[in-house]
Amino acid sequence: MGSGEPNPAGKKKKYLKAALYVGDLDPDVTEDMLYKKFRPAGPLRFTRICRDPVTRNPLGYGYVNFRFPADAEWALNTMNFDLINGKPFRLMWSQPDDRLRKSGVGNIFIKNLDKSIDNRALFYLFSAFGNILSCKVVCDDNGSKGYAYVHFDSLAAANRAIWHMNGVRLNNRQVYVGRFKFPEERAAEVRTRDRATFTNVFVKNFGDDIDDEKLKELFSEYGPTESVKVIRDASGKSKGFGFVRYETHEAAQKAVLDLHGKSIDGKVLYVGRAQKKIERLAELRRRFERLRLKEKSRPPGVPIYIKNLDETIDDEKLKEEFASFGSISRAKVMMEVGQGKGFGVVCFSSFEEATKAVDEMNGRTVGSKPLHVTLGQARRRW
Repeated sequence: MGSGEPNPAGKKKKYLKAALYVGDLDPDVTEDMLYKKFRPAGPLRFTRICRDPVTRNPLGYGYVNFRFPADAEWALNTMNFDLINGKPFRLMWSQPDDRLRKSGVGNIFIKNLDKSIDNRALFYLFSAFGNILSCKVVCDDNGSKGYAYVHFDSLAAANRAIWHMNGVRLNNRQVYVGRFKFPEERAAEVRTRDRATFTNVFVKNFGDDIDDEKLKELFSEYGPTESVKVIRDASGKSKGFGFVRYETHEAAQKAVLDLHGKSIDGKVLYVGRAQKKIERLAELRRRFERLRLKEKSRPPGVPIYIKNLDETIDDEKLKEEFASFGSISRAKVMMEVGQGKGFGVVCFSSFEEATKAVDEMNGRTVGSKPLHVTLGQARRRW
C-alpha cells in the first residue's frame, strides 16, 4: 500500500476511539433518548442499547458512537454522571479489546466507603492519580454497599492511588485501597489460611431421620461442639445437610478424617471443611466454565431446564418422560454422590418442540413432585 493511499486499519482504529460505553442506564432508556442526550456534544454515527438476545430486555448499558474522537472526549470529560431519565449514567471509552480489563492490570479495590460517596465523587477522588478507564461504586436497592472498583490505564497509576489513599479517612471512615484480586486468587488465599485453622464442618447426604441431637451425638465423639445445625426447608423437612462447629481445629480435622465417606443408614456421608462464601462462588465459576467448555463441544440444540425432580428419576427416565414432544439430543439429571440433585436438562432439536414440552410439562407431577420447567437459550453455530 502506497503512502498516499488511505489506511483502512487506521480509519477503523480512529472510529473505535470515538465510541463511548454508557453504563448504569435506566431500563426505560431508548436509543433515541441516548441520541438526543449526546447529539449536542457533536455529530453521532449511531447509538445502541444492549439487550438480552432472547427476552430483548435492556441490559442497563449501551454505546454512543461519535463521528470525531474530540467530540467523544469532550462528552466523556463534561457529561460523565449526568442524568438521563432521572438516573446518573457512567461513561468510559469503549474497549473492543477486553484483554486489559481481563488482565486486572491497573485495577484497584476500595472498601469501607461511606454511603454518601457515589460514582461521581469516587471518580474525582481518584482521577488525580492517572487516567481512569472505569470506576464503579457497587450498589443494591438500598444504595452503596460500601465498596468500589477503579480501573486505571496503567499499573503505575494504580500503585500511586494505593500508596496515597490506603488508610485515608473519607467522611470519617478509614478506607482500604489495594490491588484488585480475581475471585479465584482471593479464594485460594482464604482456602490456604483456613485449612490450618478451620473449626466449622459441613456435612451432607444424610437421611431425614437425622436431627440436631443425632447429628451432635455422632460428631461429639471428636471433641466439644459450639453449635450443631441440620438445615431445613420452609416446611421443616431436613434438606439432608448441616453444619457442626467445634471449639478446636484439631477436633474438626479429626471428624473430617474419620467420618468422610462413612455409611450411615445406607447413605455415604460427605464431611469436609465448611467453605467460605468466596470459595463456594469460585467453585461455582469453575464448574460453570467447565460446563460451558463442555457444551461448546456438543451439537446445537434447544435446552429446557427441569427442577424439583423426584429422586427416582435418572437420565433414561427423564428422556422417556419428554420423548413424546420431539427429537431429544440429550437428557441429563445432575448427580452428586450417586444421587440426583433434583434438577436436569433436556435438549430438543427445535424451538417448537422445546416450547411444547415446557407448556405441557411445567407443573405436571412426575413421581411424587410437580416439575418446574423453563426454556433455555438455544446454541447456534454459524
